[in-house]
Amino acid sequence: MQQPHQSGEPPWGPPPGPPRGSQQPTGSQQPQWGGQPVWGPPPGVPPAPQQSPWGTPPYNAYGGPLPYRQPLYVAPPKPGIIPLRPLMFGEILDGSFQTIRRNAKAMLGASLLAQSLAAVLTAVATALSANSTGSLETWLQGLRPQELAAVGLGFGGGILLFSVLTLFISAVLQGAMVVPVARSVLNRSTGFRQMWTLARSRAGALLRLAGLLFVAWLLAVLLFGALAALLISSVGRVGVLVLIPVGLACIALTIWIYIKVMVAPAAVVIEELGAMDGLRRSWELTRGNWWRVLGITLVVGIMVGVIAQVVMIPVSLLSTFFTGVISPHGGPDQALLAAVALGVATAVISALVGAVGYAFQTSVMALLYLDLRMRKDGLDIALLRLLESGADVDGVPGRGVAVYTAGRGYGQPPAYGAWPDGR
Repeated sequence: MQQPHQSGEPPWGPPPGPPRGSQQPTGSQQPQWGGQPVWGPPPGVPPAPQQSPWGTPPYNAYGGPLPYRQPLYVAPPKPGIIPLRPLMFGEILDGSFQTIRRNAKAMLGASLLAQSLAAVLTAVATALSANSTGSLETWLQGLRPQELAAVGLGFGGGILLFSVLTLFISAVLQGAMVVPVARSVLNRSTGFRQMWTLARSRAGALLRLAGLLFVAWLLAVLLFGALAALLISSVGRVGVLVLIPVGLACIALTIWIYIKVMVAPAAVVIEELGAMDGLRRSWELTRGNWWRVLGITLVVGIMVGVIAQVVMIPVSLLSTFFTGVISPHGGPDQALLAAVALGVATAVISALVGAVGYAFQTSVMALLYLDLRMRKDGLDIALLRLLESGADVDGVPGRGVAVYTAGRGYGQPPAYGAWPDGR
């Protein structure tokens, strides 16, 4: 006689064993009687490894392990002011502000030196003109035409000499300010003395670069002036109508060339190139990125201009406040004193605002150069290797990095150096 089955055991006997080569179900994988049993992964899915260096493998919907482990995203390192990868617009702006904040003595000191000559001469000229307006007009009225022409030529020559001197000083200081920006990428602070020590050997190349750009600009202006004089003398008023589109075309050409050579000072300092090589390098780096560089430059220029105008509004109201509120019934001496004080205050504040704007725009230019090299030369990988090795702590990051040449990989031109590990 058949024995009755035990409690909890199905009347048809125990369930069949799992297929050969599959895993025993545990926990939530226990089969429910009356439903579809789940003993392991379907055919074609490999079993879970016995031991995995990555820990417990993830499982799919059937309870089996995934055939491979999905790679996880790892953000690029950011040791300093920017992440070591091609940059976005906001990262360039943020990196420029952080550079000025971390290297205030070097950045603002060099900017003040670049703006100081213009500020001092502006303050002196304002004070002298306010103090001797009447006597100057009387003196000019007493001159003969030949003497008046000589005075005009002398005044114009002085302005030209002052402009050239300011241009060359600004070019050297702008190139030197690239050093703190490059060092801040690896979170290395830079003082004014160290900045000048690292950039001093490139001062001659920066002066030659400024000279080339000035000569090119002067030749373009002289050529346009000669063309304008020829058209007006030959066709009269019709020549003025012809000059309008020609002038617009010249302006567009000037902007195009300026963007193409904008990062030349950074290339001269960081890659230790000459003036002509720096221009060629800038021309090469901006190829394919001209519109992007133009957009960033325009936005930054508009931002700096608007902020400068907003800051200068209270200064322009000082004269009205002084004459209308403090001394409404003052005589000519008080009016003269107010004019001189207003001129000096305007020159000083303009120099301060101009220094901050100059430092910010120079930082943007340097970061654009580094971004272009990351996109074309793999500079981010070289900087990461330099960061891991800890070598050249007192140097300029980016020097001695090979240039990528399409179709030939990373070459080793003598002018550009080699990889940090010696390859």
